[in-house]
Amino acid sequence: MEARPLEIRADADHAIVWENDRLYLLDQRLLPARERYLELQDAAATAAAITDMVVRGAPAIGITAAYGVVLAARSGFAGAGSGWRDAIDADLQRLAASRPTAINLFWALRRMQRLIARLPAEQDPEPALLAEARAIHSEDVAANRTLGELGAALIDGPTGVITHCNAGALATGGYGTALGVVRSGFAAGTIECVYADETRPWLQGSRLTAWELVRSGIPVTLLADGAAASLLRRGGVGWVIVGSDRIAANGDVANKIGTYGLAVAARHHGVKVMVAAPTSTIDLQTRDGAAIPIEQRAADEVLGCAGVRVGAAGAEAWNPVFDVTPAGLVDAIVTERGVVLEPTAEKMAELMAKPPQKP
Repeated sequence: MEARPLEIRADADHAIVWENDRLYLLDQRLLPARERYLELQDAAATAAAITDMVVRGAPAIGITAAYGVVLAARSGFAGAGSGWRDAIDADLQRLAASRPTAINLFWALRRMQRLIARLPAEQDPEPALLAEARAIHSEDVAANRTLGELGAALIDGPTGVITHCNAGALATGGYGTALGVVRSGFAAGTIECVYADETRPWLQGSRLTAWELVRSGIPVTLLADGAAASLLRRGGVGWVIVGSDRIAANGDVANKIGTYGLAVAARHHGVKVMVAAPTSTIDLQTRDGAAIPIEQRAADEVLGCAGVRVGAAGAEAWNPVFDVTPAGLVDAIVTERGVVLEPTAEKMAELMAKPPQKP
């Protein structure tokens, strides 16, 4: 995939860009050392970019996949005319297989497929599908701003907060979920600083969250993942704030590996846990966390760092990308439709029956 210069400065709020009739992704594998966009012109390259972690974060994956459907439809209509629906089936399957845990991927693909079913076979599908992908993108940004304000309203400050992995603008269409709460709370004066777990093995906290916060002028201090419990014991931290890749019907939360341990430590030290995510992350068809598929990635990601082997020769590695935090350890789930305190299946169902709140 070749890079093509864009007429914008690389920043977290523009990590996904549709311009020049093609898709550009800020390559998150290279941050913070290099700020480079990849140009994508077909669905296969888009699916590969998702799998290869060029883009990551559940909402961002869903948005990227929606644009991937646009690229698939363009190619399918050009090659097969009125038979474009059958022609893009393999591309849709490829996009669906790109990451298994992030429910937003499947939510976005289902939304695009519902529109595909309504479009006339003889009509060029690209304009309508592009409008839908743009709507998914803009709706996510609006949802993040709303949930950012709702989450910030829960925080009595000023205080410090801990976050794990990256749930900022880079992981979404813009503004961010967990970091959306941070941005709103910092602006309101209730959050004074952020402690970011480095988040092994991909170092999303170190490379991405810190990069975003520094760019936003928000004080950030990096922690080795294992240092968070000691910091909680010392005091000065009012909340743990994280995002999510899938929330089950009972309020169990799948998020980056290490979130579960952080939540256990927070409960022990009397620190509250907030999960910030759009309702597209909530999967009412999955009863509880035990039913959430957990992606396993290559052992080399743990055995090495930045291309250098650090694990002893002959050692093996267990590399789950996510873990599940039980609902009983979550104090608040914050979405664009409202806040669920001490989540249960009944409360989650009530939330999903509500309309989104206006920004």
